Amino acid sequence: MKIITLNLNGVENAEERGFSEWLKNCDADIVCVQNLRCKEYQIPQHVLEVPGFEAFFADAEEDDFSGVGIYCRKMPKAVIRGLGFPQCDIEGRFIQADFDNFSICSVLFPYASDDEEQELKFQFMEQFKAHLKKTRRKRREYIFVGTFHMAHRTIDLGNWENHQRNPGFLPEERAWMDQVVGPLGYVDAFRQINKRELQHTWWPFDEAQRFGMRIDYQIITPELAPYIDSARIITEPRLSPHCMLEVDYDLEL
Repeated sequence: MKIITLNLNGVENAEERGFSEWLKNCDADIVCVQNLRCKEYQIPQHVLEVPGFEAFFADAEEDDFSGVGIYCRKMPKAVIRGLGFPQCDIEGRFIQADFDNFSICSVLFPYASDDEEQELKFQFMEQFKAHLKKTRRKRREYIFVGTFHMAHRTIDLGNWENHQRNPGFLPEERAWMDQVVGPLGYVDAFRQINKRELQHTWWPFDEAQRFGMRIDYQIITPELAPYIDSARIITEPRLSPHCMLEVDYDLEL
């Protein structure tokens, strides 16, 4: 089972770069998308209905903002939108597709550029961590994929020395990730098998990859870790400032 996650940076922007054409020809079983910046009814029909995929979306109430989706080869048993707290649900930041033995979730964390936005991001992080704790008590496996808007370790951020007090690499954010892959027991699927440097998923179009950040993840329950076959960042085609993150699992959808 191959899962790809991609922050579109807006459906319109990604489509100008060939998103739907790429999707029609990709070999993934699941494609999770984030930051659509439009509502489902505004998505062009050829992006909404892609041959070979079933598609599901969670909209933000605000126009031109946020939104997440899941394209899947197999019809899920159930689809869940939201997590029950307004910052997630009103802003269209979470959708979950349930299959026989596991659930796949597309998630978009808030982006922060100032103190006020950072405080809102911290609030989201705490409520999402509470959901992760609750999830560990359930009798099924979970794959949380999407944009977390934070780099975990120095290896995940170019020029990290100059960014230690910047949003996306704050000590509080790094400590939060330590909790997720530490006491909570989750696994960073990409780093489980790929330990190399310069493995960044985001950098501006006009800058070099070495100045980027790894802020897109596939975070999995630990029982799934032995099933990771491969993990890579796809830099071409470049459909967004975010690159595609692909993980192949030795599992059937």
